Amino acid sequence: MELLILVWRQYRWPFISVMALSLASAALGIGLIAFINQRLIETVDTTVMVLPEFLGLLLLLMVVTLGSQLALTTLGHHFVYRLRSEFIKRILDTHVERIEQLGRASLLAGLTSDIRNITIAFVRLPELVQGIILTVGSAAYLAMLSTKMLLVTAIWMVVTIWGGFVLVARVYQHMATLRETEDKLYNDYQTVLEGRKELTLNRERAEQIFQQCYTPDAKEYRHHIIRADTFHLSAVNWSNIMMLGAIGLVFWMANSLGWADTNVAATYSLTLLFLRTPLLSAVGALPTLLTAQVAFNKLNKFALAPYKPDFPQPKAFPDWKTLELRNVVFHYQDNAFSVGPINLTIHRGELLFLIGGNGSGKSTLAMLLTGLYQPQSGTILLDGQPIAAGQPEDYRKLFSAVFTDVWLFDRLLGPQGKPANPALVEKWLEHLKMTHKLELNDGRILNLKLSKGQKKRIALLLALAEERDIILLDEWAADQNPHFRREFYQVLLPLMQEMGKTIFAISHDDHYFIHADRLLEMRNGQLTELTGDERDAASRDAVARTA
Repeated sequence: MELLILVWRQYRWPFISVMALSLASAALGIGLIAFINQRLIETVDTTVMVLPEFLGLLLLLMVVTLGSQLALTTLGHHFVYRLRSEFIKRILDTHVERIEQLGRASLLAGLTSDIRNITIAFVRLPELVQGIILTVGSAAYLAMLSTKMLLVTAIWMVVTIWGGFVLVARVYQHMATLRETEDKLYNDYQTVLEGRKELTLNRERAEQIFQQCYTPDAKEYRHHIIRADTFHLSAVNWSNIMMLGAIGLVFWMANSLGWADTNVAATYSLTLLFLRTPLLSAVGALPTLLTAQVAFNKLNKFALAPYKPDFPQPKAFPDWKTLELRNVVFHYQDNAFSVGPINLTIHRGELLFLIGGNGSGKSTLAMLLTGLYQPQSGTILLDGQPIAAGQPEDYRKLFSAVFTDVWLFDRLLGPQGKPANPALVEKWLEHLKMTHKLELNDGRILNLKLSKGQKKRIALLLALAEERDIILLDEWAADQNPHFRREFYQVLLPLMQEMGKTIFAISHDDHYFIHADRLLEMRNGQLTELTGDERDAASRDAVARTA
């Protein structure tokens, strides 16, 4: 099992120590049965000390068994913590386009459902380990009492285990399908939660989502979970009945065939009764291990970036003068849309506006410019030197951005991850008209329940606090009221330029195009710069040009 092999590789010596404790626990359990057999069944010990010895063995067995199970559970939780942390770090290191291909629903399912299933498996793992070790150890002890009876009992147990595995294999099949269905359900949940306003307005659409999307997926999930539980319960009951049957078989072999005396049969039965709970627990724990393996396989299928424990400090380019995109081409995986070849040179300190219709490639160009998308061909150069493909973090360090689907973080950070400059924060809170609307405590934003326009203002504050050279604004003014939109173009952008910022703004506000140093246009994935009469025409009526 790949999951257990990984535990072995990462925690070899702790794993060996836990197995040693488990072996000691099994040995003590078998020793207790031997004590009962020799001191209380075969030869009745009438001395007073037999009871304290028996109680002492019981106490020692409890301590060692509990210790081994706690050690194994703790080891499992350490492994799950490491697995979860590595998964988060790999997401952080994976290219944005890959994350977008996977989708938020599947990644959330991985972080919640898959990690949870692996956690449950490691909680149940001690039961499986104890069951296996006790079974092997007890078989060795029973062989000493009667080889013939052990052989028949072993055949009986092999049939029991084989039947259990056949049933558990069916559990695994349904669990694998179940995991795929969970992804569909997470998509349905996301649709219901994210589209709640639209679905409240349009009850026909709400009914369509419920009846045609959610209900079939929920029924499919119900079908497979019922089948999985059916085979699991069948496996448990099969094992239970067969264990009781083994006890009857032992007495039949002893009394009817004369293979052993009653004392040996009683010891056999006692041992089988002792094994019954651990063995049933082991059978019950096996599906959780199989589910965990399904979850582990699912996590691996995400094909995220390899795990690297550190966050390398990107190299800064403090004195750059020009940034150039030369013959840059990008196309989406389905080849439905492509951008480029793009040729663009940006000079430090410029204010550039990018216009274009919906679906023209503006946002894709923004992702390429900031290094969030990697071009399929072409080169990005800084002062004439190509950016190293293996070190995109160095290039990305030039940029701060406010995207249309903005996400607000609750802490203001300055350069190198240090606290933001208080003077800068105070100044821009005033410029953004948020001084009396935002609660700050030691660089932490306490109230994030704001309107969309206010969230955009705070996102701009977060971006400026980073004190990076280039700032990308994706339709930032679209959610502002007319007064503050004018303030943005006529006051805030010039203030940013005074700070030395190079500004790349995606905009549809044709009234303010005159404020740009350069005006760029995207059409059908192609970039052109508008100058002269074309620029004047665009400034008069951007809507007509981008319709």
